[in-house]
Amino acid sequence: MTECAGIGVVNAARKTMARMLGNNETAFDSAKSQFWVVDANGLITDERENIDPDALPFARRIKEADRQGLREGASLAEVVRQVQPDVLLGLSGVGGLFSKEVLEALKGSTSTKPAIFAMSNPTKNAECTPDEAFKIVGDNIIFASGSPFRDVDLGNGRIGHCNQGNNMYLFPGIGLGTLLSGSRLISDGMLQAAAERLAAYMTEEEVLKGMIFPPISKIRDITKEVAAAVVQEAVEEDLAEGYRDIDARELQKICQHEEEVLDYVQNNMWSPEYPTLVYKKD
Repeated sequence: MTECAGIGVVNAARKTMARMLGNNETAFDSAKSQFWVVDANGLITDERENIDPDALPFARRIKEADRQGLREGASLAEVVRQVQPDVLLGLSGVGGLFSKEVLEALKGSTSTKPAIFAMSNPTKNAECTPDEAFKIVGDNIIFASGSPFRDVDLGNGRIGHCNQGNNMYLFPGIGLGTLLSGSRLISDGMLQAAAERLAAYMTEEEVLKGMIFPPISKIRDITKEVAAAVVQEAVEEDLAEGYRDIDARELQKICQHEEEVLDYVQNNMWSPEYPTLVYKKD
């Protein structure tokens, strides 16, 4: 992934965190403070010369870095060791970037279930493999990747889930929800609402197992839930213009009741049911 694309992902994560914290300026600043961004030249601070404008909002103040025992350009391993992050998010496009040293440093995480997201594609560019992550950091991690990997056998019947970050869980619902809302555009808020609804679909048991996506067998129900969230957000942002015989005003009324929105989506979902054809030869 390019640095620009990586910063785009971080920005999206920051916006979603801010929404959950109240969606105001204070929440936005609080969310931003949760990220420590490291590029090819190391930790980004306000001492960096010719800093990329997109990365500037995430540049750490050098005094803040000093308090953590870090400096401008500190290595990824140093940052992980000193910050003790809950999540290690790989958007580098550099295979093996999460080295043994980096993963060993993550063992000091403040989280009881640290997350390792090696999101770069293709497989050879993944920051680490699930085998490496589980072997070095331990069994109690959450692992996700951009490339497909097999789950890891942890022994004694236990499985280390390798979650592939796949858009298949979101895109059908985003498309359907946008259509049914009549919105002419898909806003950041609509995308964030879709992601939040998918996350809320997870059960506590699934999360404790290290899963970040529900079973694929539930994809139609997930699509309905995600679409409903997108419709509601479009109405909230005054983007909805209605669909077919449902105008914007009627859609606003529907969105006042969760069950009505779900029914609206359900009634407009295509069901792949085909009649049985019998050929009779005269």
